[in-house]
Amino acid sequence: MRTLNDSRLRWFGPVGLYLFVALFFRLDWYFSLPLKALLINDPIALGFGIVCWQIARWVVLRIQDRYPGLANTRRRLLWLLVVLPVLVNFAWIIRLGARFLIDGKFLYFGSAIELSRNIGIQIFYHFIYFAVYEGWYILRQWRRETVETNTLEKVSLESQLASLQHQVNPHFLFNSLNSLSSLIGESPVRADAFLEELTAVFRYLLQANDHQLVPLRDEMTFIHSYCHLLQTRYQTGLVLDLTIDPDHESLQIPPLTLQVLVENAVRYNIILPEQPLHIRMRTTPDGRLNVSNTLQRKTVRVETAGAGLTNLATRFELLNEGKLVISEESGWFTVSLPLVKEGKLAEVT
Repeated sequence: MRTLNDSRLRWFGPVGLYLFVALFFRLDWYFSLPLKALLINDPIALGFGIVCWQIARWVVLRIQDRYPGLANTRRRLLWLLVVLPVLVNFAWIIRLGARFLIDGKFLYFGSAIELSRNIGIQIFYHFIYFAVYEGWYILRQWRRETVETNTLEKVSLESQLASLQHQVNPHFLFNSLNSLSSLIGESPVRADAFLEELTAVFRYLLQANDHQLVPLRDEMTFIHSYCHLLQTRYQTGLVLDLTIDPDHESLQIPPLTLQVLVENAVRYNIILPEQPLHIRMRTTPDGRLNVSNTLQRKTVRVETAGAGLTNLATRFELLNEGKLVISEESGWFTVSLPLVKEGKLAEVT
């Protein structure tokens, strides 16, 4: 709500609400007051209304800060029901003080009918306060999440298409078939294993386009097959080190995320038997996955397809589960990405 400019509402809202209640709920009482009493009563009542508005607004904003988003709407409403009697009684205490200023009667309660009417009016006031700010918040959250969901779907489709077009390309296919051809003559057993992994890679590439999120275990299975193809080509020039907590394997990430990061490392770095490229993947206790590679950049310019890290960063940002963090330290290039909890896919779709 802090992004909402409600400065005018905070001042003109109490005035309009006071006039509405005076004219529609207490018309007989309001016009029975002498002019002098009105000149005294109205400013004090308006000041009282502004104070109550500000207090209720502050409470609603604090609850929204603590329990944000549409998923916490029920919890916020329950908290508003809890604090409603507190605010109404506090407002009534202020009302007693206002009555003391008006007619000098500090303990003013009036008849039981008058008391119930005043308390009812205070409940009505606070219901309006809550409805204005919470209703506005729910509407803005719904609009924001609707826009983000549509944007996420669009970016996901574009990312999946870009990834598929980027990977199923003549160079990748040519290198794979060339390696397979060499293995057939040298080692039929290794050729069979290579063909099996190649089939698994292309099967996953095609099926991945049907999902926005996949379990980490599926991505790790895929990356094993993918790196097997690369290691067949680069031999000892490529070293893969995986340290994955089994408890995190059910967490989710966008499909082909690891392939993009591995491809990024292979494209930009030198890979030689005497200068191997180390790629390391490790989960962290706070539910993130760190993908690192040794920095040994190529001196020649490498053309890219334009997807890569920028696209991944956008997809993770729209998931609202944390951002991609890119760092270079001690000869390592690291991309740290959040792992998405199970069930998040249902929320974003």
